[in-house]
Parts: sequence; C-alpha cells; structure tokens
Amino acid sequence: MRKNTVTIVCLIFLAFCCIFSGCAKKQPPEPLSETRLLLDTVCTITIYDVVDPALLTEALDLCAFYESLFSRTMEGSDVWRVNHAAGAPVAVDAATAELLRAGLAYGNLSGGMFDITIGRLCALWDFSGAPAVPAPEKLAAARDTVDFRLATITDNTVQMIYAAAWLDLGGIAKGYIADMLAIFLKECGVASAVIDLGGNIVTVGLKPGGNLWRIGVEQPFSDRSELIGVLNTGEASIVTSGIYERQFTENGVLYHHILDPHTGLPVKSDIVSVTVVSESSTAGDAISTIIILLGSEKTAPLLAQVPGLMGAVMMLENGELLQYGDIDFQ
Repeated sequence: MRKNTVTIVCLIFLAFCCIFSGCAKKQPPEPLSETRLLLDTVCTITIYDVVDPALLTEALDLCAFYESLFSRTMEGSDVWRVNHAAGAPVAVDAATAELLRAGLAYGNLSGGMFDITIGRLCALWDFSGAPAVPAPEKLAAARDTVDFRLATITDNTVQMIYAAAWLDLGGIAKGYIADMLAIFLKECGVASAVIDLGGNIVTVGLKPGGNLWRIGVEQPFSDRSELIGVLNTGEASIVTSGIYERQFTENGVLYHHILDPHTGLPVKSDIVSVTVVSESSTAGDAISTIIILLGSEKTAPLLAQVPGLMGAVMMLENGELLQYGDIDFQ
C-alpha cells in the first residue's frame, strides 16, 4: 500500500514539473505579418510558425528585386532594357530568361491568345489616372508589333526579332514571384505561411493545428465587400483574374485590362472572373488570364493539359458558376 502511495505522489510530481518545464503542449506563436506596396498592388506576407521578423523583410525585398527585373515601366529593368534595345540582343538575369520561356510556352498553349509581346498595346491603355480608349490608328500600329513567336531566348540572352515589339509580363510575373517567395520561405524553415500578392495567393503548408486554409473568392464588382464562396485548401496557389479589377467606362461601354492581342481591345469573353487552384502560381497566373481570353467553351480541353492544375471556379456574365476539377469550394 505504501509503495502504491509513493508511486502516485511521484507521478503527480512529474506531471507538475512537466507543466512548468515546457513539457506541456506549447501554443503556436502569434503570426508575423508585413505589408508593402509592390508590383503595383498591396503585397502581404504572413508567417505562422517562425518567430523571425527579418524573414518578412527579406521576402519582400526579394519581391522588390524581381519587380526590378520584370517591370515594363521601371527604367533599367531587364524587360525595359529589352524593350529599348531596338532589336539588339540583351543579356538578362537567369530568372528573367526562365520566366520568358514560361511565357512563350503559354503563348503556344493558348494558340497565341496569351502573348508576352503585347507591351506596346498595354502601354496605350492607361487604367489609372485618366483612362481613355486609344485612337484606332495607334491601336493598329501597336497591334502590328505583337507576335510572341518573334521573341527569342538563347541561354540568358533575349532578342526581339521585330525591333518595335515590347514585352509585358503582367499576365505571369506575379505568379512566378509568388512561387519564388514560397521557395525562399520553405528554405528558411517556414512550414505555415500565406503569401498574398494582390490576387495571387500562395499558401505554404497548413494552418497552425493542421487545418485547411479558407480563402474567400470575391464577388465581381462588389468592391471587395462580398464573396461568391470559400475555397478550403492545403498548400496551393490560388489566383483570381477578372474584368472588374482594372476597368473604366466610356460612352456607356466597359473597358477592362485583359486585352485581345489580335484586336488590341479588351477581350470579349463570357467569363467575368476566374479563380484557378494549382501547384504552381506561375501556371495559375497565366492560365487564369488564358481562361478569360478563350472563354468558357474552349476552357476545359486546355485545362486538361496543365500539369499540377487542381481546379478552377468561373463566374459567367449571366451569373452562372462553373467549377472544374476536384476542389473544395463552398
């Protein structure tokens, strides 16, 4: 009897010691978050499991570095130098060459509707400040410079065969940058984080406690005040594109930023918005744009060709929702 009593006392004592010596289950740290205006949008990175604010600063600095390579308007960027080289070969960063190759591949996949040589057309459309429809003769001249097949990449050297052509990576760059930031965070030991580059979201790992992430999908033209649903997902890229993001109305006609490279005008599509869930944000960024460019009828055969694509949710102009793939959307 005395032996049993001693045993019980010892067990109580050990339990007491564990609680005060850290054996008890630790609460997850408070999430760390930092926001910066980059890529012409609000970029936020939130880390849930690593207590090191320096990682946030380093990650956003990395985002700024990639912007300094890929921006069409930032003087001295790789893209700016190619666009102002008058057709001469230009040595670029390896990341720029990699992204350009991806852009050309999606040009082929889309039958030329996704075209990274659309820069001259993009420069005509100002969706900030005082937007207006460009003059027809200017659109025609810019349209004649668009042909992704005339951009060549040899190792890390880029050349525009048509000297007047300009690159624009706005349809794919944010996705690539989001992928690179996710790789950086993982290499630094982060296992739970969210990267939000203004419509391009990458979730790293799972939420603290092992739960799925819940990502809201915005109702088009609602000024971010309404949702059409919520995606429940593990580690993934979630990219939303829509004709409501950058647009203006002139003479009662809505003009949006997703341009048809063949006409130089905003594409006429039955899709108002699309959210693509994929393993790669580079793919998700390009595919979300391509879906709007092609419209709903041509989408399904194309999606079947994209490796790592988990699914997509499309809102049509008539309000109908179409869902593709095996995703948890409620």
